[in-house]
Amino acid sequence: MPTVLITGASRGIGKALADQYEGDGWDVIRTCRDPKGAGIPDALKLDVTDHDDVCDAAEALSGRPIDVLINNAGVIGQRDAALGSIDYRLWEETFRTNTLAPIRVAEALVANVAASDRKTMVFISSVMGSIARNAGGHYLYRSTKAALNAAMVSVSRELAPRGVICISMHPGWVQTEMGGPTAAVTVPDSSTGIRRVVAGLQSSDNGRFYDYDGAEIPW
Repeated sequence: MPTVLITGASRGIGKALADQYEGDGWDVIRTCRDPKGAGIPDALKLDVTDHDDVCDAAEALSGRPIDVLINNAGVIGQRDAALGSIDYRLWEETFRTNTLAPIRVAEALVANVAASDRKTMVFISSVMGSIARNAGGHYLYRSTKAALNAAMVSVSRELAPRGVICISMHPGWVQTEMGGPTAAVTVPDSSTGIRRVVAGLQSSDNGRFYDYDGAEIPW
């Protein structure tokens, strides 16, 4: 039975991914900041921005292979940021969640992933992190996702000799709390697409950036 670990699995895309993988017979490790408060007391407590939490999770999972690690947890930051009104403290917090945290989790669990059969790391990013497609605005979210993409490429190069495949994934503009009710993609469609892309990954996909429908996104 393959194993998947999903951060931010208490709601939205993370929850949908966890439910779908579980429905297909996978061993699912759900993680979130407050399992009891989220109504999933069996989930692994993991605040991805907390160094001690990440270390505790890595210790609890020591020796357990993880076929697919999905770094899903993220925040939008300041939606209306513009020159003259940027909240720099919030920018730093957004950077910690969207950029530093996924790399910290990947670093902590690299041995688990490398010991598995599928050896896959997925970093949930956004097309808003694409410099080629930057239409302006959203300073915090765009920059932290662009930085995540750059870090993912470095991770992919470092782990390639160990057979690990790393990708950045745009989940679509999804009808979640972050995306809002007018977003174009439903949560089930996004998670289904993500899983389809992940299932078809090969070594040649390492270090690339994909949309949930399988299309490659320019950096």
